[in-house]
Amino acid sequence: MIKIAIAGRPNTGKSTLFNGLTGTRDALVHDRPGVTRDVVQGNIPRTTWKIFDTAGLEKTKIGIGADSTNMAMSAIEKADAILFVVDGRAGLMSEDIDWARQIKRKNKAKVLLLVNKSESEKRLTGIHDFYKLGFGEPVLIAAEHKKGFDKIYEFLESIGGKSEEVEIKTDNELKIAILGQPNVGKSTFVNKVLGENRQIVKDEPGVTRDTVKISTNFYGRDIVLMDTAGLRRKAGVTDDVETLSALKSLSAIENSNVVILIIDATRDIENQALGIASRVYDAGKILCVALNKWDLVDENEREAKLLKLKHQFNNSFHQIMKPLILAISAEKGTGVKNVFKRVYELWDISNSRAPTSLINKILENLIEKRQPPMSRLKRPMKIKFASQVGIHPNRIVINTGGASDIPESYTRYLRRGLARELNWEQIPIILEYKKSENPFD
Repeated sequence: MIKIAIAGRPNTGKSTLFNGLTGTRDALVHDRPGVTRDVVQGNIPRTTWKIFDTAGLEKTKIGIGADSTNMAMSAIEKADAILFVVDGRAGLMSEDIDWARQIKRKNKAKVLLLVNKSESEKRLTGIHDFYKLGFGEPVLIAAEHKKGFDKIYEFLESIGGKSEEVEIKTDNELKIAILGQPNVGKSTFVNKVLGENRQIVKDEPGVTRDTVKISTNFYGRDIVLMDTAGLRRKAGVTDDVETLSALKSLSAIENSNVVILIIDATRDIENQALGIASRVYDAGKILCVALNKWDLVDENEREAKLLKLKHQFNNSFHQIMKPLILAISAEKGTGVKNVFKRVYELWDISNSRAPTSLINKILENLIEKRQPPMSRLKRPMKIKFASQVGIHPNRIVINTGGASDIPESYTRYLRRGLARELNWEQIPIILEYKKSENPFD
């Protein structure tokens, strides 16, 4: 796998270039400089090239800007090739020269100099000045319009790797989204799993902005971790960058197989956390609630806090019987492996299909113990047979006479009974009714 790093000072269009090359919207794009903070990785379609979008390089020595720059330089040092992006409208800046020198000292890899925002050559400033960077002939591109991308592909082909007729492998990686409110320890959790400080961690909310996807192998399985921006109540969101970050975080639910919801155990459980859980269940995804900072909770309060949280979940959601709630300390690593052990177990269970004969036997026993209520026409309601028709979420269709007459209370009774007997108590289940079309029934 060839690693390509996109580098340059802030607001030169690196994230737009990343999205254009990967054919995604994985990198957050905004006119404001410094939006990208973490390293975002992706793949160029039908190639063996892995590409990394890095934060804008800044001279600051403290704060998030310094941390972002250090992360970016780390990715640049490990790259097999570098796309150095400058702003053609702004012209050559002293910062461009300084960072070009540093990159040449850090990595002897080939560098392609890209002059972005070159839609109109009349608006370019001092194009020949860019030769001073020492990266050879500048390549004019317009990342927003994918202008000049052919030159980029030619450069990458000269580095190595395949660009055409690459066999598309089935994606067997388990996608796990890490969600939660701001400053609950999501990035600390991700770093603990990776065994390195890949994500920026600060004791302040709103540090992570992009949804960062990281492929790794943890506890024996290939997974993709999706570290997301913290989610706040809509009323508390006034910044448009935070709005975009929140939308990307919510889309991570749909793009994941499993969601790990990080909750700060030292705080009271807020409705916002329950709202995130509701979205996960409605999407039919497996949910694990990780109570972070459990080591900071008074031992005398732990049992009561755990019981309260389980009570809140049991009262809030009908899609699931027993929510998976585990205590962890992301900073110390306590309980992290157990989270993934349990998540893997649930994923394996959700991948299997229950035999139709077993489903119907369970259903028959449930009906025998509690008969369906009478229909609106005061006739006995008929529940005939059932079968599993889908996974993720596990979906069961029950053939019946008078499907519209079955009340939700009885549906909950059947769902709970089936979940208990099939060992599906911690995964979402959907029951659907199909009314018989037989006119002689």
